[in-house]
Amino acid sequence: MKNSIVLMFLAVFGFSNAQQDSTKVYKKRVLETTEVDFLSTYYAQDGKNASVTGGIGTEELTDLTGTIVVSMPLNADDVLTIDAGFSAYTSASSSNGNPFDISGASGDDDDDDDDDDDRDSVTDKIGSPWVTSSGASASDTWVNLGVDYSHSSDDRNTIWNVDASFSREYDYSSIGFGGGLTKLFNEKNTTLGVSGKVYLDTWNPIYPTELKAYSDVNGDLSEGFFDGVSIINQEGNESTEWSPINGFQSITDKARNSYSVSLSFSQILSKNAQFSVFLDLVKQDGWLGNPLQRVYFADVDNYYIGNANSISNYTSSSNKDVFHLADDIERLPSSRFKVPFGFRLNYYLNETFVLRTYYRFYSDDWGIQSHTFNLEVPIKISSKFTLYPSYRYYNQTESDYFAPYDSHLSTDEYYTSDYDLSKFNASQYGFGISYTDIFAKTHIWKFGLKTIDFKYNNYQRNTGLSANYVGIGFKFVQD
Repeated sequence: MKNSIVLMFLAVFGFSNAQQDSTKVYKKRVLETTEVDFLSTYYAQDGKNASVTGGIGTEELTDLTGTIVVSMPLNADDVLTIDAGFSAYTSASSSNGNPFDISGASGDDDDDDDDDDDRDSVTDKIGSPWVTSSGASASDTWVNLGVDYSHSSDDRNTIWNVDASFSREYDYSSIGFGGGLTKLFNEKNTTLGVSGKVYLDTWNPIYPTELKAYSDVNGDLSEGFFDGVSIINQEGNESTEWSPINGFQSITDKARNSYSVSLSFSQILSKNAQFSVFLDLVKQDGWLGNPLQRVYFADVDNYYIGNANSISNYTSSSNKDVFHLADDIERLPSSRFKVPFGFRLNYYLNETFVLRTYYRFYSDDWGIQSHTFNLEVPIKISSKFTLYPSYRYYNQTESDYFAPYDSHLSTDEYYTSDYDLSKFNASQYGFGISYTDIFAKTHIWKFGLKTIDFKYNNYQRNTGLSANYVGIGFKFVQD
């Protein structure tokens, strides 16, 4: 019984005490056979603070992902892992890059290099931050491919790896690469790790329709998109006075690069307890804002397209037919330094219960500090089934550059109304169930089914954002 308890503890925490190659006769392979993981998730959210429309409007979004991870032993010491996936989303908020339900700057994959002027000639253009519009930014598919190669020393006390990745979405692409080194000491009870990552992203900027259209016609409100369109002021009277700040300047730096170094330390404290601590140093530079996100200024007159009678009700979800023309896009500093620091403490209580705790403190030079606490309690209900109830709490301070809708000043150097950079707190309640068959008796072709994992999370933010997440994963091992 004592041995079975120890073995169960090691299985829960994922430690692998490889046999020492003391006799030089047998060396345990790092990975005995090819493993294949199929993962799929569904995410749905709603809220009232869409950043694309300046901090108000629907945040409705759904996202479906699919991922396949194949880990292949190349020999006793080396493992090659290939990770490929996609994420297909529909977003009411990003669709409002073009809120007027016509082809515009955010439609037909237009970017800032196009000189086309194929604007719709319809004069009654109606939009609202609370109504989903059509356009290329209403839905998209993100694709990703990653490759990792790892090598373990003969005594399994040294592990190094290198990796590379590529991903692409409609408005950006990313190339990543990195590597790491892990050392095990004290009969593998102590672990030290260091790793580094570099991501080189390139924007294909997509701008709000009215700003892109204004730039295309050099501010002539009788041409292109604006031909025959009535622009109205705050009093509901027609006006030709609208213009974005500084005539709208598109972004000049299309790079967004990230560099990170991660340090970790892990220690088995006893047969029941394991502790780990980590520190990340992250530096970003380039264009760190989102060109599709609008900003409105309190000291600038407001101008609209649509029904003048709805202006007084603009910030209410009952507004379905008037849209506030942007003053500018989100503009943020060209550099950001982030420092997350945290620890984990896992404790094996008995054959049924394990406690997994996690805390992280985060700080950056944009003025944000945050605290994250997570508790998960795996409950082993049989030899094959384990339940995973969990709770996560998060809070953060406000960025120096954040202000709500129509609250910034035009004299500000940097500004955003993205509520991800606002002050908020959030709670997440989760539940999962895992099925494990160490003998992989169920087969599909030449692969045995080893595990099935299901997870559900409900997320609630005090700003009104709410979300639900469902994930399922299958692990197969080759016979």
